[in-house]
Amino acid sequence: MSPVFSPAAAGALDGPQWLIDRRVAAAETFEATPRPDVSAEEWRYSRIGDLDLDAFAPATQFGDAPMARLDVEPAAIVRCVNGRVMYTDVEQELTDLGVRIGPLADDENGAARLGSVADDAGDYFTLLNDAFMDSPLLIDIPRGVVIDRPIVVTHHAAGDGGAAFPRLVVRVGENAHVDVMDLHTSEADDHILMCPVVELDVAAAGRLGYLKVQEQGANTWQFGSVLARADRDATISAATAAFGGHYARTRADTRLVGRGAHGDLMAIYFGEAEQTLDFRTYQDHVAPDTTSNLLYKGVVAGSARSIYTGLIRVRPDARGTNAFQTNRNLKLSDTAWAESVPNLEIENNDVKCSHASTVGPVDEEQRFYLESRGVPTGEADRLIVAGFLGEVLAKIPVPSAAPALKLAIAEKLARQRDLEPAAMEIVA
Repeated sequence: MSPVFSPAAAGALDGPQWLIDRRVAAAETFEATPRPDVSAEEWRYSRIGDLDLDAFAPATQFGDAPMARLDVEPAAIVRCVNGRVMYTDVEQELTDLGVRIGPLADDENGAARLGSVADDAGDYFTLLNDAFMDSPLLIDIPRGVVIDRPIVVTHHAAGDGGAAFPRLVVRVGENAHVDVMDLHTSEADDHILMCPVVELDVAAAGRLGYLKVQEQGANTWQFGSVLARADRDATISAATAAFGGHYARTRADTRLVGRGAHGDLMAIYFGEAEQTLDFRTYQDHVAPDTTSNLLYKGVVAGSARSIYTGLIRVRPDARGTNAFQTNRNLKLSDTAWAESVPNLEIENNDVKCSHASTVGPVDEEQRFYLESRGVPTGEADRLIVAGFLGEVLAKIPVPSAAPALKLAIAEKLARQRDLEPAAMEIVA
């Protein structure tokens, strides 16, 4: 065990005593937990064996956070660097409604709220986050409050050899509604480890839209978790757009614990060069009459790899479950590689569940059809990719973020075909 990730190091971080005690307990558990390797099924296709954890130490630099490259008019914005809250701007109207946005350690109920979702779905890297999170952020929407513009959070990591542990807790009260956009970036040239954990907790009849945009630098290792819980008649729409990182893994757990709860899970991703984008999802149906619909679609080019493993679990009391899981992958080169492994675990007979996955190259008939009508090959591929990803882009929880996501995809495509990004605009 490296001394930089020891219980003593965790106990030296600032914060109230309850937070220090939690960090130390997590570090002790982390210290006693074996490092994961590819012999475990959940890490079977990963690059976990290439990670040198000892090459990183908790980041100590906290500078200015860059502005998000998104054309969004937020109701509030929070900017964080290396897991520390650096700047908040919350409209007075929200404060007057009782909305709470700021460091969780300052909240009188912080000890009870932190980990209320994550503690049921922990793994090696959520433990590491628990032990070394610097400044957990809380977004708390009271009962009945409806916010019609998104709350934007930016998480930036910087410092060569640094490890950052952002923590975001979003709580949505009964009959309340909010959309949250969570942007994750890191310095392009720095070797960085980033282990973000997000907890989404939605009370009865609440509605939450959550969009994570991952545009990290080419030398960043990411092990992230988005952990959600929906109560009776609540709705969670959680989406991920993943474009960056050297190896970027995101685990998404959605637990539907109240009758009639619903979850929509979406992702678009585009890997290029030597990138690996890794996704693991759990749709956990605990209560009766719950529904979930997962749609993950991605593109891999160059020598990039994508990995998807998913599980729909229907518990014994979850009669009337409707659950669907779809993962589709498009290869733009012969050296790109994609793995797709959907799974079902059903413990009740009164359910409707299905899963589907595909991996394949650009359809030659579609390409020929376009080329025969005078469309150049690069433009033909653009149109095919646009149609392929447009299905997800049209459904993301923060629609105003779509133009920036289309631009990110266009830039990726342009690099593959030596075209100008402006000529690659995607229309969903």
